[in-house]
Amino acid sequence: MVASASASLAKRGERLYVEIATSESEVREAQALRYQVFGEEMGAQLTGGPGYDRDAFDDHCQHLLVRDSRTGRVVGCTRLLTDQNAARVGRFYSESEFALESITRLDGRLLEVGRTCIASEFRQGSALAVLWSGLAGFVRINGFDYLFGCASVPLGERDIQAAAIMNRLRRQAMAPEDRRVTPHTPLLTTQVADDVLDAPLPPLLRAYVRLGAKACGEPCRDPEFGVADVLMLLDLKTLSPAYSRHFFDRHGF
Repeated sequence: MVASASASLAKRGERLYVEIATSESEVREAQALRYQVFGEEMGAQLTGGPGYDRDAFDDHCQHLLVRDSRTGRVVGCTRLLTDQNAARVGRFYSESEFALESITRLDGRLLEVGRTCIASEFRQGSALAVLWSGLAGFVRINGFDYLFGCASVPLGERDIQAAAIMNRLRRQAMAPEDRRVTPHTPLLTTQVADDVLDAPLPPLLRAYVRLGAKACGEPCRDPEFGVADVLMLLDLKTLSPAYSRHFFDRHGF
């Protein structure tokens, strides 16, 4: 089954373009890329059989795909779980890692973004920006008020690298107290003094922060993926003006 929603947003004509999967075979392409990135590169323990990352949420999500127009290959993807489809499933994916009451009680439409990945040879180019443009189109077509999802960061020895990244997030992009969530599995090391260790933000997390997203508290340790997940929330009313122009106006949404 492929989840349905208003999603006419294919943008062709460039080397990379974004579209929404409309068939099981297209969803499988996304699952294959996720396996390549999460399973083969990161060593995550995945479900779905050899060569594919698949779980029970996939059938209830929209899947955004970035394709290389020269080869037709899927080189980037993310999946989108609307509040309506989450109600049918019974929960958002992030609820497996966080107590989300502060998010689910927000007044407005919610869209969860997850399983975002880019093929290794396309990470230095425009693939992520093309993926974001598709996300912008989906948001505008369907009228969402908030985007949220997990951004993964490396753990490091005894989780010190993840704790150091949180030092930077606390200074740059923390949500107010009433939008904080509680991780089900906290880091082994939750505090590292600013004057002892700091760390740059990974590219995907940095992109969220540039959009204006805020970290909703401490991360959840995910041993299956070997990472820590930080729940990020973007209130679309406070979207960075520069990014609003870049992703909505520039792409005709």
